[in-house]
Amino acid sequence: MHKIAIPKEAVDRALRLREFLHIFGDFDASRTAHIVVDLQNGFMAPGQPAEIPLAREIIPNVNRISTALRSAGGCVVYVQNTIDATTKETWSTWYSHMSSEKRRELLAATFTEGSYGHLLWPGLEVLPGDLKVNKTRFGAFVPGSSELHTILQARNIDTIIITGTATNVCCESTARDAMMMNYKVIFVSDGTATHTDEEHNATLGNMVAQFADVMNTSEVVAGLANSTGRAAE
Repeated sequence: MHKIAIPKEAVDRALRLREFLHIFGDFDASRTAHIVVDLQNGFMAPGQPAEIPLAREIIPNVNRISTALRSAGGCVVYVQNTIDATTKETWSTWYSHMSSEKRRELLAATFTEGSYGHLLWPGLEVLPGDLKVNKTRFGAFVPGSSELHTILQARNIDTIIITGTATNVCCESTARDAMMMNYKVIFVSDGTATHTDEEHNATLGNMVAQFADVMNTSEVVAGLANSTGRAAE
């Protein structure tokens, strides 16, 4: 698990901007979705080309949040990194310039829909009522990347909880765009993972200062339990 240390400067800046560190803890679970980003075999399984070993350690926390949110009346959405011929053509800046030919062909084979790498990691507790959404960019809310925004709007979702991998790539990209599309974003400090503590904590600093309410798993679960209590009342 990452050694979490949110930069003090980012926390101080956030407190100057809004007085309170946690701003979205008063959950309306019925309008909340847990967005699980890219926890697929291609990122999770030992020896896979995009393996992020630390991502395997967050799975219990991801499952805890999903269980708590389902019980409180919210929904769980698994977002899956997907590469196809159209993706390579329409996002040629990434595939043609920022990856070698050998690397991009390897990743394309890994994340083609139906491949082993594209499948969700088997340690995830995926239930029949959960949703699965393919995305073709780092961020799930970029126009043309996925149908996530349409799906959430149809369910009247205004708050999203983000877990998954990589913290500083697909999770951060999705969180940034979500906030700018007017979602309340909860970014889970011990429910996201990347290659190094330095990268992870830098993203947490970005999130807390400008884009999201950064919480740990226990804080999220406690907030959802309170939401359940309010619904019962």
